Amino acid sequence: MFGKRMKLFKLLGFEVRIDLSWLVIAVLVTWSLAKGAFPYWYPNLSPLTYWIMGVVGALGLFASIVAHEFCHSLVARKVGIPMKGITLFIFGGVAEMGDEPPTARAEFMMAVVGPLSSLVIGGIFYLVYRGGEAGAWNTPVNAVTYYLFYINIILAGFNLLPAFPLDGGRMLRAILWGAKDNLRWATRVSSSIGAAFGLGLLFLGVLRFVGGDVIGGVWMFLIGMFLRNAAQMSYQQLLVRTALEGEPVRRFMTADPVTAPDYITVAELVENYIYKYHHKMFPVMEGEKLVGCITTRQVKEIPREAWGRETIREAASPCSDENTISPATDAIKALAMMNQSGVSRLLVVENGRLVGLVTLKDLLDFFSLKVELEEQD
Repeated sequence: MFGKRMKLFKLLGFEVRIDLSWLVIAVLVTWSLAKGAFPYWYPNLSPLTYWIMGVVGALGLFASIVAHEFCHSLVARKVGIPMKGITLFIFGGVAEMGDEPPTARAEFMMAVVGPLSSLVIGGIFYLVYRGGEAGAWNTPVNAVTYYLFYINIILAGFNLLPAFPLDGGRMLRAILWGAKDNLRWATRVSSSIGAAFGLGLLFLGVLRFVGGDVIGGVWMFLIGMFLRNAAQMSYQQLLVRTALEGEPVRRFMTADPVTAPDYITVAELVENYIYKYHHKMFPVMEGEKLVGCITTRQVKEIPREAWGRETIREAASPCSDENTISPATDAIKALAMMNQSGVSRLLVVENGRLVGLVTLKDLLDFFSLKVELEEQD
């Protein structure tokens, strides 16, 4: 779901990150408010005033989304769902779970608090707006507070749609899960509904675009595309977790991986290893001792003229928790480590000794075969 992310701050033990795609929505929201909504609702103000209102409105939306996701995270922590943090991305935000909810009740509790929090936030802004009207505050302040009331009510309503992975879809999944005691079936049904909602939004977006509402049509089309893809991806992620959970890394690893001696040059590594074996990462060995690993990404960062004189020992990354794993570790953790660090291979180390190598392809090949042979509702 996510691309490049950067950390914003940490609060109550939760790390808040921003996906770079969110900068796109921040600019578009500001522009839409400054050039469209506020001039239409409140004419005859200066262009600078509209832009200030747009920036403040976008920041208020940002704060509302963070508060919404914090409520999810706090309830999730209380009901025993591990949380990895909060990430803002192009269509809003998400509280990232480290695992599936332990029970249907836990999921329902975590999901329902999202729309409720948006309703509460919207209610607070409405009271501020009414107070501003009674106190004869200036138009820009009242306009922004009314917008924040309005947008939070819209967010609550949208999130209540029974379209997984929206909050309403998670509530639906929790109800189905509790009724049949089958998480996989409940996810398949709720994600299918989510995908159908996404397809409907795609269709409506096209109709609005053709009807002349270009901006509204494009937004509806993009949201529909995102919702459809997210619903389908959520079900696939559950299938992967179900297939790999409980399987130790040693079941997938290559027990005798190709290694490179630490004394060879980068040029020799490229010619005799990368071009020969077509791997993107190699363990670096000093005799029988593992001293690190080197990737094609690291090689590309070395000036070409230095390839013939720099050894791979000098260029290699040291072994760390980011590139090594124990053979007894659950395969799900290996997959999570690969996803977090953006690598497709991990060194399998036991008592400081290299015993194998596990790749993303190994895990996905096993998943594909297991799903094919054991497919069931």
